Amino acid sequence: MSNTLPQGARIGILGGGQLGRMLSVAASRLGFRTHIYEPGANPPAAQVADECTMASYEDTEALHAFAQSVDVITYEFENIPTDALDVLETIKPIYPNREALQVSQDRITEKDYLNDLGLTTAPYAQVDTLADLQAAAEKIGLPAILKTRRFGYDGKGQSRLKSTDDIETAHSDMAGAPSVLEGFVNFSREISVIAARGINGEIACYDPGENVHRDGILHTTTIPAEIPALMAMDAALMAGKILNAMDYVG
Repeated sequence: MSNTLPQGARIGILGGGQLGRMLSVAASRLGFRTHIYEPGANPPAAQVADECTMASYEDTEALHAFAQSVDVITYEFENIPTDALDVLETIKPIYPNREALQVSQDRITEKDYLNDLGLTTAPYAQVDTLADLQAAAEKIGLPAILKTRRFGYDGKGQSRLKSTDDIETAHSDMAGAPSVLEGFVNFSREISVIAARGINGEIACYDPGENVHRDGILHTTTIPAEIPALMAMDAALMAGKILNAMDYVG
């Protein structure tokens, strides 16, 4: 496969949610076609994609047909079953790679990875039992937030601890799911960087955006963020460091 997809190439996208929809629209503007693979009915991305397969990630026959119909495969979210990837990657290349997916699927793995790169995260501790949570709360301090290690988003799979009185309730809220306790960070604003890296290692970053959340859900992103130029550069360099370490493509 060359480093550049030819005009008219078909991009397979695992997941048909809002991000898959936006990805399909962006691909169309660049002259590419898209094929969505989504287990759920009536996915938003199907409204704008060239083709959509609605089938389970356990449907090997459907996965084979999907992979054969596209030139390259990507995904719109991180919770793709690895068994499905095992099938697909024998047929067509998948970007970003498996390491990126593995790291992003688990909050502990993700934080460990970033710390190993020398990047700082909020204090955190693994929580599997009530005793773990009690010890973590004492070590990290309260207030803090307990999150499931996997699958949570938009405030789901989370429980806030304001005092030790909340420990048992928070543990119960996790319903036995492996979790992570994260300490609060006193910050003035939250920013994020969207970056892309090519097969040749070239990296491009958008200007950092300033995010505002309401009830644990992203409400607005303002671009560019009102931050000093050196801070914006630092944020882009951090993003580039992560992408290079993962040999990320996408």
